[in-house]
Amino acid sequence: MKSTLIKHGFLAGTLLGLPLVSHAYDLPTVNLGMTSFLDGGLPAGPGWYAQTYFQNYDSNKLVDSNGQKLGLPKTDLNYQVLVEQISYLSNVRVKDKASLGMNFLIPFVSKMDMDDGLNNVAIKAQSGFGDIMIGPFIQFDPIMGAQGPKFVHRFEFQVNLPTGEYDRQKDINPSNNAVSFDPYWAATYWFNPKWTASTRIHYLYNFKNDDPSYAFAGANDMQAGQAIHANFATDYAITEQFRLGLNGYWLKQITDTEVDGEKVKGRREQVWAIGPGAMYSFSKNDHLVANAYFEQDAENRPEGTRLQVRYVHHF
Repeated sequence: MKSTLIKHGFLAGTLLGLPLVSHAYDLPTVNLGMTSFLDGGLPAGPGWYAQTYFQNYDSNKLVDSNGQKLGLPKTDLNYQVLVEQISYLSNVRVKDKASLGMNFLIPFVSKMDMDDGLNNVAIKAQSGFGDIMIGPFIQFDPIMGAQGPKFVHRFEFQVNLPTGEYDRQKDINPSNNAVSFDPYWAATYWFNPKWTASTRIHYLYNFKNDDPSYAFAGANDMQAGQAIHANFATDYAITEQFRLGLNGYWLKQITDTEVDGEKVKGRREQVWAIGPGAMYSFSKNDHLVANAYFEQDAENRPEGTRLQVRYVHHF
């Protein structure tokens, strides 16, 4: 069984770009580059927020555990994802130092083009709705300095629910068909009123998929390994409304995928990316963010370019 799984089970998994967004062979969709500048706090205080993300991903390089391109005539991948996020920051206080809130996200893969050079005999893909992500969070009040805020941070207990499109006969699905727990800590530090640095650090734990891909021949379940992933960014305010900076992300799987309780070696994923970004604030309630990411040193996943536009509105 195990040798069969290693031989035939290489490409089973999900593939979706979110920041909330990546494309994994085993790992579910996660936030890779979805958030960047001033991530430690919501921009306009308590109330309702709507955030819309559009992301385009291009790759011609699906790689193995050694970072080498898969042995197919082509490995050309392009997909586009639209994500809608609703956030609520309440007036419920915690020891007069923080407020409680809730996030809800739903992604939609509007385009999924995969060309393996074999009329998609080797790699089959589909578009559709991805998995809902929901999480309560604790937003701490900013620590103030003489010239304004110095530090602000937040904890969120995010859960990904298997509500999206999934077909075990497909190699690439919008849904991972398994629950995952992906809590994070986000923070922003002000070096001075114009210059900031932000990060968001996640720990990912995946539960079992009880209807694994056909590639895991005869298997009853598959459990993707645990991972750590993070976004990072720094920006400088050119004007009161316009910021320029650098943004990036990093992902590393830290435990092996298991199939029917057996560890499968050689499937751990990793990647990192960096690129330029910009943010324009129309007002304290409306913000537009654009990011580009150029991936490096991928293993067991695609390596390509990610472009994203994000709009934030506070009601």
